[in-house]
Amino acid sequence: MSTQHLILGELTDFITGRTVADTHDERARQKIARFLVEEKDYAKDEIETRCALDLTLNGETGVVTVDFLIRLGRRAFAIVMFGPGSVVTRERSTLAAARLVDPYAVPLAMVTNGQEAEILETASGKVVATGLDGFPSRGEAERFLKTLVPERLSEERLDKEKRILFAFEVLAERECDEFTCSLWP
Repeated sequence: MSTQHLILGELTDFITGRTVADTHDERARQKIARFLVEEKDYAKDEIETRCALDLTLNGETGVVTVDFLIRLGRRAFAIVMFGPGSVVTRERSTLAAARLVDPYAVPLAMVTNGQEAEILETASGKVVATGLDGFPSRGEAERFLKTLVPERLSEERLDKEKRILFAFEVLAERECDEFTCSLWP
């Protein structure tokens, strides 16, 4: 996570009830959490927040955070990745996270900036819906999971996904932090 976020105070996380730093990005995440529960009917206990993906590549380590992981029963259904700015630029890293966060590829992934959203089918990488309202409701998710055959990716494919996620998220964040730090001594 970038160290260059304006801390506005503290707030209570809608899903967990824990106190978290109040930032503009966190306010957007809380809005998404409320949307998932209040508009799409997911229970709070079906939504895992801030899932850490520890990555090691060529001796370097990093952590990528999946903002929300939705499970119905014990089956992962979807991840939600938030980031300000363009959602299109985050499609590939979101797909990689969906393929790595669980032993089986998570079927759907939503990338959103809190206003715009793309819902991606993890297996094909195709955009299957746009806009927050395009995200499936809990009832739709249950019906979807009844017909889904979970996909376990090969070790070779998992390694490629790890490399993609590491480059897009860990190395890019480090480079951004280094650039920002050089501007503000």
